[in-house]
Amino acid sequence: MGASLSKAEVDRLGHWMDSQGLPGAGETIECTPISGGSQNEIFGIRRGPLHCALRKPPKDAPAGRDDGILREWRITAALDGTDVPHTPAVAVCTDTSVLGCTFYLMGFVDGWSPVGRKTWPSPFEEDLDARRGLAIQLVDGIAKLSKVDWKAKGLQDLGRPDGYHERQVERWLRFYDRVKTREIPGLDVASAWLRTHKPIDFVPGIMHGDYQFANVMYSHGAPARLAAIIDWEMGTIGDPKIDLAWVLQMWPDDMSQGPERSGEGYPDITGMPSKDELLQYFHDETGRQVDDIDYYLVLARWKLGIVLEQGYMRVMQGAGDEKQKSFGPLVLDLIKRAADLAESSDYK
Repeated sequence: MGASLSKAEVDRLGHWMDSQGLPGAGETIECTPISGGSQNEIFGIRRGPLHCALRKPPKDAPAGRDDGILREWRITAALDGTDVPHTPAVAVCTDTSVLGCTFYLMGFVDGWSPVGRKTWPSPFEEDLDARRGLAIQLVDGIAKLSKVDWKAKGLQDLGRPDGYHERQVERWLRFYDRVKTREIPGLDVASAWLRTHKPIDFVPGIMHGDYQFANVMYSHGAPARLAAIIDWEMGTIGDPKIDLAWVLQMWPDDMSQGPERSGEGYPDITGMPSKDELLQYFHDETGRQVDDIDYYLVLARWKLGIVLEQGYMRVMQGAGDEKQKSFGPLVLDLIKRAADLAESSDYK
């Protein structure tokens, strides 16, 4: 996977772990790369009875990535004691003399990820009733997250909820201007609609920022059980209903038509609940109204299209990978669907 820790780094890690009073003091550390990329690297750590995962920025990470890791840690630690499925917080290190960066240890979760699967694992591939539960559990994760008392958890400075929605359009259009390589049909239509529409209400909460099947893990076997929400790079105090829309923006109004958004790595949602059923579930679990979901769906499609345009820009500059090459038509599709919904929505 590319990423690895040197013997010297592992030795320093062991000394630091001893200083934190973690289990297995003095024993040999087994360090196994789990994943590595431009965002963060993850290693499996075993030491005596301790089994955890280490998360750190890559060595060539841009400035500020240590702050991002610390941000992830704060959210992960804040979820301890809640009913939100998450990786347990073990320890954090801001001393760069250990591994050259800020990193943290989180409890290892025994489960499976939907990422990169062409089919669901048994029994969810063949049992559509069991598969239905995967979607319910995905939405249940947002519902639980939205109810966490983030102020009591000390996260008051994690985001700026005041004026949150008022800032969205200009903020992301500035981002688009930095990564722009082409004119995107429908972008002006969706942008104008978002400027003149707002949610019915706004109840701030912990927001994942990239909530989807790719960023959760499930427990093995049926019934479907969410084991952990992972990858908190974009976590903030914002609007949890954006996370809901992030899930539902690819959900079809007519389930017989299949997902509205296709692409490698996106799972088969045949047999799963309809968009309306998932909205009702979220409402029943949280008490939050969902009558303004069209606003959130337009925002989610529009924002995701702009975010993915950055990857497409890298392709145009000759630096992107095969996955980012597919972002070209996907961005056009997302923005078109944002504009189409903006023009057809009855939401005022």
